Amino acid sequence: PPIHRLFPNSSFPDVTSPFSPPHIFLLQMADLDRTVDHCFRQHNLRPYVKSPDQLCTGLPSETLFNFSLASEPAPASTAAPVEPTPAVSEVPAHAPYLLIGGGTASFAAARSIRARDPGARVLIVTDEADLPYMRPPLSKELWFSDDPAVTETLRFKQWNGKERSIYFQPSSFYVSPMELESVENGGVAVLTGKKVVHMDVRGNKVKLSDGAEISYDKCLIATGGIPRNLQVIERASEEVAKRTTLFRKIEDFKALEKVSHELKSITIIGGGFLGSELACALGRRSADLGLEVVQMFPERGNMGKVLPEYLSNWTTEKVKKEGVKVLAEAVVKNVSYKDGQLEIKLKDGRAVKTDHIVAAVGLEPSVELAKSAGLEIDSDFGGFRVNAELQARSNIWVAGDAACFYDIKLGRRRVEHHDHAVVSGRLAGENMTGARKPYWHQSMFWSDLGPDVGYEAIGIVDSSLPTVGVFAKATAKDTPRAATEQSGTGIRSESETEAVAGPIAGPIAVGTAPAPPPQQKEDYGKGVIFYLRDKVVVGIVLWNVFNRMPIARKIIKDGEEHADLNEVAKLFNIHED
Repeated sequence: PPIHRLFPNSSFPDVTSPFSPPHIFLLQMADLDRTVDHCFRQHNLRPYVKSPDQLCTGLPSETLFNFSLASEPAPASTAAPVEPTPAVSEVPAHAPYLLIGGGTASFAAARSIRARDPGARVLIVTDEADLPYMRPPLSKELWFSDDPAVTETLRFKQWNGKERSIYFQPSSFYVSPMELESVENGGVAVLTGKKVVHMDVRGNKVKLSDGAEISYDKCLIATGGIPRNLQVIERASEEVAKRTTLFRKIEDFKALEKVSHELKSITIIGGGFLGSELACALGRRSADLGLEVVQMFPERGNMGKVLPEYLSNWTTEKVKKEGVKVLAEAVVKNVSYKDGQLEIKLKDGRAVKTDHIVAAVGLEPSVELAKSAGLEIDSDFGGFRVNAELQARSNIWVAGDAACFYDIKLGRRRVEHHDHAVVSGRLAGENMTGARKPYWHQSMFWSDLGPDVGYEAIGIVDSSLPTVGVFAKATAKDTPRAATEQSGTGIRSESETEAVAGPIAGPIAVGTAPAPPPQQKEDYGKGVIFYLRDKVVVGIVLWNVFNRMPIARKIIKDGEEHADLNEVAKLFNIHED
């Protein structure tokens, strides 16, 4: 990055890396040490110094620095000898706040910690090579970019047309891990490419894969999860493994985007959020690329574990219209590699030949640290078991996908969504600074099947629960694209606030039976689906209804029985033109 972004407090000209000699910068002495260190370590640059009396008078507190690429020798006639710089470990020995994992939950926690403790020193340790970034665009907006260099820039246009980076903050936002202990007013540092492999809870320290140790005062575990694979693929040959993508990280997006231009057929196994989003994204470009896109799953329809059957089936038809060949009730028996192609055999005898497989069959929470740390894993939901304050021990918290937490309204849960990572990370950060707040602000999640069909949901959304759906005819403004144009945001959870919705008017009665599901012939343009447990609404899906989440949140928070959910649906104004 440009050096002026690395050190924003100094006055640098607007130049970009790599530095092509000569670039001359006037540096305050306070910046000199870290500039030298950064150039040696990060850019393989050789500095040489001209003392002020060699240059001009009147600059007793400044040094002129000339950077040249290390492969090019500095001019001997002007270079003063530079003393060897002693080796400095890039791993700080201590971090008051240590955050394990570099995802959304960690970043949200870091921001929350710094908001409540402005001088806090926060260290994020991640085994990824990237700074913290948001995952939703990897399966959504990035696929709709018309920039041929999108895999390098990782910039995308939101549905509202505004452009942004996948990264939460540029590198200039963070301090160097080596400076964390000494930098004035603290900061947030990210140690990339490092994996925590052992936790000593009694000693308040962790060990990294390279043997380095870091002690801490307070620690957050936000290790997320790893994509599950199908056992039949794991047992298959190496040729099958080489042609299978488990989609989770930036490099997975880059790899799949690349093969989508090179191959003739891609098959996505999985009918959940990720599988359906990728199927629509690839399907939309399939005609231009001459690409066959197949999606298969064991359920009867797309997102069959989440949506009621009638809406799941309707959604499947929408996915087909995006250019996807959908195979429902498809259980994979085995996968083999023959004659340059993969062959997927299903248990009902069907067979599919394809060039590449994307396995989108769920997430396994990363809980390897539980054994050394002596932390409890929840036997029902998986993940680290924590209390309502996301605490596993007196000075250890867990947030994001890996946390199995106690929801004071809905009971014990584990949630794998972006907004939950934001909400739980923010709460964990607050509690790490002494807030002692319980989890009550229900996180939402959303899924877009392209710019024209999407939904937002909250609470326990499980198709095995009784549901009541109330639908209306959609208008042109009832799409994800139109919603973001109105709100000015693209990552919809970022428009979320903890604002309280108005009171629900009218008396509450009990005992009314759920309404029958709509008929198959209906067009589910927009609507509200209520999920019931013991006659109480525990989950809500807003189908092509946006920016109404505070209302849904209040309904779940109240936890009351409702005589007529059609009346409750009116609170969302779905019948307005």
